[in-house]
Amino acid sequence: MATFKDFRNNVKPNWCPGCGDFSVQAAIQRAAANVGLTPENLAVISGIGCSGRISGYIKSYGFHGIHGRSLPIAQGVKMANRDLTVIASGGDGDGFAIGMGHTIHAIRRNIDVTYIVMDNQIYGLTKGQTSPRSAAGFKTKSTPQGSVEQAISPMELALSAGATFVAQSFSTDLKDLTAIIEAGLNHKGFSLINVYSPCVTYNKVNTYDWFKENLTKLSDVEGYDPSNREQAMQTLMKYNSLVTGIIYQNQDQKSYQELLHGYSDQPLTEANLDLSQESFDKLVAEFM
Repeated sequence: MATFKDFRNNVKPNWCPGCGDFSVQAAIQRAAANVGLTPENLAVISGIGCSGRISGYIKSYGFHGIHGRSLPIAQGVKMANRDLTVIASGGDGDGFAIGMGHTIHAIRRNIDVTYIVMDNQIYGLTKGQTSPRSAAGFKTKSTPQGSVEQAISPMELALSAGATFVAQSFSTDLKDLTAIIEAGLNHKGFSLINVYSPCVTYNKVNTYDWFKENLTKLSDVEGYDPSNREQAMQTLMKYNSLVTGIIYQNQDQKSYQELLHGYSDQPLTEANLDLSQESFDKLVAEFM
């Protein structure tokens, strides 16, 4: 049986010391081992940004895609090889700006992929600009007078788009984060996990101390039921989305693969793709 050490490679992360992404990487490795995966049946697909480097730091199949496009690639990988467990990953700019269209449609499609977003409310790789998750008034190099835009609320958007698994965690809580990723990997359908992962270099507002003072654990909210979608939305609005835990899970809705007519039980990677001369000639004849 694999351990988290089996998901380590010899590539040393070049994130800034103290970056929350280190904990996300460790949590993915621990969760993968805890649910019984091995490196050869896991694929980690990432986009662009500091967090996009994570696919190269985990011993598994990996693909470092382009900005905002980790989800189309991840969905393609899953459709081609249904036996792989697929994790898509990226930052808040990657997933909630240029990639937001893909995020919403992956949510409503409910394909069996786990999407982990490392949310630091800023563009870190490009040296500190406002992201869609930056609060109104947030001052950066791109908004020196303070942002006039409201921050996007991805958890509320996910619920309204019909998400079947929505969760949020904080990078300092490795135990909770690992457990949430495990739950996401075990969920049959699309899992969205937003992780507050502070940028220690460029975001001096949403710091570790700030989150510790402002986050509420859903396990501490009396009577909270993660299967109650209405309560989930009300709770997000009450706490301004500053909660951690499994926000909502619908275990009854079928995944995309279960609903897709004619989707073979045999992965495409194992299918016989040989084309007979007769079939080839017939295809050519259609274009003659």
